[in-house]
Amino acid sequence: MTSDSDFLWLLLQHLPGATPATVRRLLAAAEQAGWPQGEEAIGDWLGRTPAALAAAGVPPALVAGIAGWQRAGRSHPAALQASADGRWLTLHGARLLVLPSSAYPALLREIPDPPIWLQVRGDVAALMAPQLAVVGSRRATRQGMDTAARFAGALAAAGCVITSGLAYGIDASAHRAALTEGGRTVAVLGTGLDRIYPARHAELAEAVAAQGALVSELPLGSPPRAGHFPRRNRIISGLSLGVLVVEAAPRSGSLVTARLALEQNREVFAVPGSIHNPASRGCNELIRQGAVLVQEIADILQELRGWLPQSALGAAPAAPGTTDLGAAAQQVLAAIGFEPTALEQIVATAGSELPATMAALAELELAGLIEPVGADWQRCG
Repeated sequence: MTSDSDFLWLLLQHLPGATPATVRRLLAAAEQAGWPQGEEAIGDWLGRTPAALAAAGVPPALVAGIAGWQRAGRSHPAALQASADGRWLTLHGARLLVLPSSAYPALLREIPDPPIWLQVRGDVAALMAPQLAVVGSRRATRQGMDTAARFAGALAAAGCVITSGLAYGIDASAHRAALTEGGRTVAVLGTGLDRIYPARHAELAEAVAAQGALVSELPLGSPPRAGHFPRRNRIISGLSLGVLVVEAAPRSGSLVTARLALEQNREVFAVPGSIHNPASRGCNELIRQGAVLVQEIADILQELRGWLPQSALGAAPAAPGTTDLGAAAQQVLAAIGFEPTALEQIVATAGSELPATMAALAELELAGLIEPVGADWQRCG
């Protein structure tokens, strides 16, 4: 069951006039007035008279909301909603963390506007462990998703928590790779914990909660609104030591996360790509502006040395093996670049006949080493 203080914090989240800005004013007023501090002190604050709250500098809208609760008690709509929220959190093994709590993630507390409330389903300890955010395009290429998976998987296997936003594309690839490697992963939602978005990721969300944590600052029932996701992004970067961007178009949400990371004094890493690929332009621009260019996991480990687990220092992303390939397939693979390569060019470079080349292409695709791009072929990752 949720505690009395949890109930009051959930109540506060639903009170009229209780916005993040007005609640920050309440926290500041309580400190300046010398009122009791800590998450358990919420009962003292909400029990103060409207006159005392106003005199301490609590905004009028929030004073009115608290006064309404004091008159109505448990029959107040916010109290009824708080009780329902508490039941849901208990039923799903979730926990409420609030800014004054000693269990609140230390790195996140340092950002300019840390969330007042964090609802967490899963392993709360994952929020305290060293984390790397992996973000990128929702419309990622297969090569981009493979790259994200290789980096996320290697870091997760070494003990680093992989943090992302449960979106299509790069986010989902990073979460799945961490899970596959038996590591932990954190998904920060732009909805309430009970409203998984996109809905097709409901099964993935369950796996994340079982092997890491789902996190949201929004009240239960909050739908996926456009304004929620930029706010969500500051939590992704705020929880993490750094942000790795894999494929990002200009003016994308991933670049918002990178900008927030810089403002929060976090490291920003970017995987470079072709100047002809629109999905790579955001990453290339980040590198031009000073982000760390990443070609292998050592590029990340070097920057985060001293923060990540010692086991991570010798980690390297697993590359698809080529030792089991026949000579013809190895020749064809050598003829294919990381940009789309025409079949005619592959045949000419490999020096093989067309039937033998087609057979080698099929073998390489089955091995996950290449992928078709229209009528052309390119390497994966």
